[in-house]
Amino acid sequence: MLIVDDISVALNRSPVLHNVSLTARPGTLTAIVGPNGSGKTTLMRAMTGEVAYQGKISLNDLDVARARPWQLSGMRAVMAQETQLAFPFTVLEVIQLGLTSGENADARDLPLRALAEVDLSKHASRNYQDLSGGERQRVQLARALVQVWNPVGTAGARWLFLDEPVASLDLGHQLQVMRLARRFADAGGGVIAVMHDLNLSAMFADKVALLAEGALVAAGPPDAVLTDAQLSRAYGCAIRTNVMPSSGTWLLPQAVAW
Repeated sequence: MLIVDDISVALNRSPVLHNVSLTARPGTLTAIVGPNGSGKTTLMRAMTGEVAYQGKISLNDLDVARARPWQLSGMRAVMAQETQLAFPFTVLEVIQLGLTSGENADARDLPLRALAEVDLSKHASRNYQDLSGGERQRVQLARALVQVWNPVGTAGARWLFLDEPVASLDLGHQLQVMRLARRFADAGGGVIAVMHDLNLSAMFADKVALLAEGALVAAGPPDAVLTDAQLSRAYGCAIRTNVMPSSGTWLLPQAVAW
């Protein structure tokens, strides 16, 4: 279980998060949503032990602030918004980095299996730098997957922390990635995803945490959090849910089968 208990974060002495509390259970997908600058990525970085914070965060009963890196790497994998690589790694070499951090170091077939999961089987030998932004994002997801391939490990549930996993993807690959995350959760793992797409969050998440100005506005099932009043307050504009626009064309990707 992930427990975030009354945490606050300041970066360069500027307050970013204020007294945020949140829980997430194994077997669920939690989407963190909110406007730009609301603290979504900072919250995730606190959860993964990458930034200092006041308060307490525990993952599978392990105090994140006191945990050794090897302890965390065995139970959670992180996909950042953007990962810069200075060396000319191939796609397969990038994914193999995930093997060094998890419990599956001897499972040499996992990188290719992970590539298939993200629809990049034909790209194993390509230079990572030559890929499009969306392809790089999917490679990083595959790297995270091999680190926590089995959703439940020796230390309990494993966790995927995904920061904007669909930001650079086309509609088809957005659905593919969200289905993959959903399957991981359904198999007993935990998924925490920073999301900008509220439609996909509503379609796939068990729980939504809505942030605004560094504070938690609401957390709970999508239909309880993604309301007109709460979204309009958080985003600073009029938002109406479940209402067709008066004119024009609108599109919504359909997740008929996961």
